Amino acid sequence: MFSKKTIIVNIVRSCDGQKLIGDKTAASQKREERLRKFRELHFKRNEARKLNHQEVVEEDKRLKLPSNWEAKKSRLEWELAEDEKKKECAARGEDYHRVKLLEITADEAERWERKKKKKNPDTGFAGYAEAQFRQYQRLTKQIRPDLQSYEKQREESGEDFYPTSNSLSYGSHVPTKDGIDRMVEDVEKHRRRAYNDDADIDYINERNAKFNKKAERFYGKYTAEIKQNLERGTAV
Repeated sequence: MFSKKTIIVNIVRSCDGQKLIGDKTAASQKREERLRKFRELHFKRNEARKLNHQEVVEEDKRLKLPSNWEAKKSRLEWELAEDEKKKECAARGEDYHRVKLLEITADEAERWERKKKKKNPDTGFAGYAEAQFRQYQRLTKQIRPDLQSYEKQREESGEDFYPTSNSLSYGSHVPTKDGIDRMVEDVEKHRRRAYNDDADIDYINERNAKFNKKAERFYGKYTAEIKQNLERGTAV
């Protein structure tokens, strides 16, 4: 039989042993926790290093690009999207321009009109010099160069295509029939109309005359009787 003292000593030793085991277990767990956090920090540091390197590479690429690259990229993306829409409309048998107009909101249309007026404001007739300049701008915008004809003519002319002060080929160029027809058509379309002495004078300047012609074209049939009564003096 064990004495009470022996039992108490054994209990104390057992508790001390369990406490020592418990301390070792807690220390091991703390060590594992610290190692896990260290591995996580190490992994995050490597990820941050990779991301920083990628950003540096991308920044270097952007700096080497032209200054207007973003605008060009946006324009190209828009053109690709427009081409895809045109192909879809063609596949469905729809008019692309009609479909596009149906998608435009009132705010977008108003903003586009304001931009158009701001870009090329119509100030009316202010002088022949200004009218001639505006006509020149309209004509130059309509020019569509024929590159195939240009290349063919350059091959045929050789060095004479770029004449100098010593060249003898001046005046040898003959315009094409299509070019002459386009010029005649444009001259006929934009030539000044002859003045009619027998026409009624109901305007104070050329701008007012154009306005009166537009009003007559749209509302003349509704106001013809009123105008006749005013001329006869029989209007109420």
